Amino acid sequence: MSDPYMPLTSIKSGVLKEYAKGVYGLTVQIVNVYFIFDPDSREAVLIDAGMPKSAPFILKEAEERFGGDFQLKAIVLTHGHFDHVGALEELLEKWPVPVYTHPEEMPYLTGKADYPPAKPDVKSGLVAKLSPLFPRHSIDISSHVKPLSEDGSVPFLPGWKWTDTPGHTPGHISLFRESDRTLIVGDAVTTVEQESLFEVAIQKQELNGPPAYFTMDWTKAADSIRKLAELKPASLLTGHGVPMMGDDFSQELLSLSNRLPVS
Repeated sequence: MSDPYMPLTSIKSGVLKEYAKGVYGLTVQIVNVYFIFDPDSREAVLIDAGMPKSAPFILKEAEERFGGDFQLKAIVLTHGHFDHVGALEELLEKWPVPVYTHPEEMPYLTGKADYPPAKPDVKSGLVAKLSPLFPRHSIDISSHVKPLSEDGSVPFLPGWKWTDTPGHTPGHISLFRESDRTLIVGDAVTTVEQESLFEVAIQKQELNGPPAYFTMDWTKAADSIRKLAELKPASLLTGHGVPMMGDDFSQELLSLSNRLPVS
């Protein structure tokens, strides 16, 4: 099934920036993807796969930043929503690499289950109202997708660990590098009010929970944010919004977890 181009964008779209050592964020319309790049080996891992129809843009930006000879080793998905896997099938045509995800996300990536319908009334805002139009069907990348190891290791990324952060989806994960406390959170946390078209467009930076219209379990979402707070992250690299850099975001995350809706 082919998804239409979604005419949503922000002022940050197209900005490829290094947010932590070797971690480069690229804003693809309204969502961020991240490359973790090793300049010595010239190898990289891509975290998430952006919006539908964005593969040529992602390929072009990566080759301009890292050179045409860099080698992508794998793609890791924080979860399988359309704005995080939109370019995945087309990217796999260029980079036929393994794709890693939490076992509970596998049904959405092997054509076996669709995500539940959006909940447009859970919050005000035009993006929330438009959410029933967003794709929620599964894709089938059975020949590429593999479950992440239960030991928390991330293939091709020594020094990184994945942790399960369910709530937004059943198998949502986040990635953490303890050496500098860099945290890639997918949609477990956002730094923009994702339900508001105006806030998305201008990318006003403020700490928020996951996009409400697609969040499946608020109790688990709050528990996941408390779990992330225990890591005492110094950087929050989010799927939506401008990443936050600082000394320790644990208290802000704890406060956020207490503000989330009750399932």
